[in-house]
Amino acid sequence: MPVQKFAIADAHFERLDEQEALIETANVVDQRHGGPVTVGFGRYGPGAVLEEVIAVYDTMIVLEGEISITSNVGTVTAEPGDIVYMPEGERVTIHASNNGALTAYVTYPHWEEARASHYADRRR
Repeated sequence: MPVQKFAIADAHFERLDEQEALIETANVVDQRHGGPVTVGFGRYGPGAVLEEVIAVYDTMIVLEGEISITSNVGTVTAEPGDIVYMPEGERVTIHASNNGALTAYVTYPHWEEARASHYADRRR
């Protein structure tokens, strides 16, 4: 894959189906492109909450708004320009501020594949 630049305008956001809160993701690079990581944007509606066991190594960069991430070690709050690292296997609660949030992310390996596998294992 050659060097590329992506803007939010390039993103096609899709809602996470199983979530009640308005949380959307938009991969701009993923397994379809042959690289080892997924790169994309996340959009969280006002007050959106996501409870998740992280299925990949996830790095989130806050672009707009504010996100609080709670794990077994406490809570961190991230604002525009802040970076949050969430290791694989960590149980987190991600909470967007009342104004919502826009993030960028990089995951290793590809989060959609790992998440689908994780949820399939839980259903067995």
